[in-house]
Amino acid sequence: MNILLIIVAIIAVILLFTGGFVQAVSWLLWVGIVLLVLAIIVWIVRALTGRRRV
Repeated sequence: MNILLIIVAIIAVILLFTGGFVQAVSWLLWVGIVLLVLAIIVWIVRALTGRRRV
């Protein structure tokens, strides 16, 4: 009975970590999308204004 309890506890911990990683990756994906949109907007503004830095 103790072995079954340990196995269930290990599975629960693995599922908790997996759920946390999925939420973290989802959050980082949204951050990446926002940064990509900001970079595109800055690129378009620079292209329209004609500023070019070397």
